Amino acid sequence: MLPLISAGASGLIFGIGLTVSGMVNPAKVKNFLDLAGDWDPSLAFVMLGAISVTLPGYRLLRKSQSPWFTSKFQWPTRQDIDSPLIVGAVFFGVGWALSGLCPGPAMAALPSAIPGVLGFVLTLGVGATIAHHQKRLKDLVEKNASP
Repeated sequence: MLPLISAGASGLIFGIGLTVSGMVNPAKVKNFLDLAGDWDPSLAFVMLGAISVTLPGYRLLRKSQSPWFTSKFQWPTRQDIDSPLIVGAVFFGVGWALSGLCPGPAMAALPSAIPGVLGFVLTLGVGATIAHHQKRLKDLVEKNASP
């Protein structure tokens, strides 16, 4: 039960931070990304603030023997750059630039009824479902192709 409470509290704090910072406002994000136009640098300060909190916390956790609410840390192990990573990054960046939203802020913005957010979240769900089934299909094909 404690891991669930911890995850919920973390998500709530994250959502509040996204809302207070303006990251749930697609127009503000688009203006931040529009370097050649009506550039709004305020989100750079949000990112610097997030990095200044995350970096020391991450370093502290790397020195810890075990996490508080689970049996082991699950650090990323892959270091290769493959085509799915590049394609995913391109889709993420294009989607972020066109909509002014990425998944975290979109979820935090759902209760606000900002125009376009519901469509973004629904599209995100469809894309995640397609990606999930594509991976399952690929794994199935590879399993059946091996002798």
